[in-house]
Amino acid sequence: MPLHHSELGGAGKPPLILLHGMLGSSRNWQTTGRELASQFHVFALDARNHGRSPHAPEMDYPAMADDLFAWMDAQGLEKASLVGHSMGGKTAMLAACRHPERVEQLVVVDVAPKDYAWAAHRVEFAALNELNLADISSRREAEMRFEARVQDLGMRKFLATNLERTDAGWRWVVNLPVLTAALPVLEKNSLAPGDRYDGPVLFIAGGKSKYVQPADHETIRCHFPSARIEVIAGSGHNPHMDRREEFVRLASA
Repeated sequence: MPLHHSELGGAGKPPLILLHGMLGSSRNWQTTGRELASQFHVFALDARNHGRSPHAPEMDYPAMADDLFAWMDAQGLEKASLVGHSMGGKTAMLAACRHPERVEQLVVVDVAPKDYAWAAHRVEFAALNELNLADISSRREAEMRFEARVQDLGMRKFLATNLERTDAGWRWVVNLPVLTAALPVLEKNSLAPGDRYDGPVLFIAGGKSKYVQPADHETIRCHFPSARIEVIAGSGHNPHMDRREEFVRLASA
């Protein structure tokens, strides 16, 4: 699948590919990616069914890993460093384990190789699917409609970024029906028990996030024996946004 990408600077430096989380896009990496360009030639990708990349009925981690390598082939990149957040982190972990020869180093952002089945995901998708696109006039109005289900203002604003106004009215940028159906698959661990990557790996967790717990460290090192685990205090699930300066320092080291 021909993924859309943004090139964020650093031409001539070692390539670094940024992978966003569920319901996100390459836009989530714009500021952080430009700061990482002091060390790397930075590319931010839109996953299938997200952003400006094509839509497709298949939505799982093997497909997204295949998309990544096909994009690298199209760019003439034999090898690259990967930074993946949440869903993008699960994709990056699988890609590194299945084709380690193509991954220089790996940074996994606030996600662990385990299953996630949180009620919040279901609530957020319910809010999206309940929204009547023919009955809204602005993203702000959509945010207000989400309030009945989603309490966090930041999350409501994030969900509304997936709305786009067209001549025919509002539409979803993401492939909402496919993502909704695929949610149980996307919440699962992307790795099989024997998957392993021996190269350099950095896990960056948010200190206020529950996605990566101390109990997960042993599992992380079973798949990634060289893993270094860093916790950014004061950050939630998005340390690349919440504590950008510290994140860039760790990811660039």
